[in-house]
Amino acid sequence: MNEFVKGVDASLPPTNLAVELYELVRNGFLYDPYHLDLRHDGLKASHVLTKSRAWCVEKATLLAALARKFNIPSRLGYAVVTNHIGVERLLGYLKRDEIVFHGYVELYLNNRWVKCTPAFDDRVCMMSGVEPLNWDGEHDSLFQEFEHGKRFMEYLHFYGEFDDVPIDLMNAEMKKYYPHLFEGQFASRKFSFYHL
Repeated sequence: MNEFVKGVDASLPPTNLAVELYELVRNGFLYDPYHLDLRHDGLKASHVLTKSRAWCVEKATLLAALARKFNIPSRLGYAVVTNHIGVERLLGYLKRDEIVFHGYVELYLNNRWVKCTPAFDDRVCMMSGVEPLNWDGEHDSLFQEFEHGKRFMEYLHFYGEFDDVPIDLMNAEMKKYYPHLFEGQFASRKFSFYHL
C-alpha cells in the first residue's frame, strides 16, 4: 500500500487529499467487471493492489482503506443500479439488466459524509465517449453518465453503508439475482466468478 501512495502529499488538507486518493484509485486500475471474486481474500484491499484491473467493489474497498491510512474516516456503500457503462458483454453473463452490489465509498470530510464512486477510469470513459465522473470532495458524486450528457446511471436500491465488506450479504443478494452463476463454474479468461 505504501508503494501505491508514494506520490501522495500527506500534508494536503483532508478534502484535497481525499480527491487525490479518489483519482489515484479511479485511474490506477482499468475498470473490469468480468472477473468477480466474492470470497474474503478476493475482496481485500491488499489483493486489489496486486492487480491492474478491478471492478467497482474492489476499487471502493481500496479507496476506503487508503482513506483510513491517511486518517480520513470511510464507509463502504452498495446499491443495485442500471445503465452502467462498459458492461454490455457483462449483461449477457448476468442475464439481467440490474447490476447488484455496485460499490461506492463515503468519506467523512468537513463534519459530514460525502459519497463517491471511483469505478470508471479515464480510459474506459474515453472508449465509451463520456466524461469521467469527477469528485470535488464536497458533494456526492454517484451518477456516471453513459450516454454523453443525456443518460446516467440509475440507482434502484441502496443497501446502505458498512464499515467492512458485507460478504455474506453480497453473496446472498447476488445469488438471488444471478442464481445461475452459483450453479455453474466460471473461470475463463473472458469471465470468471468465484463465491463463498
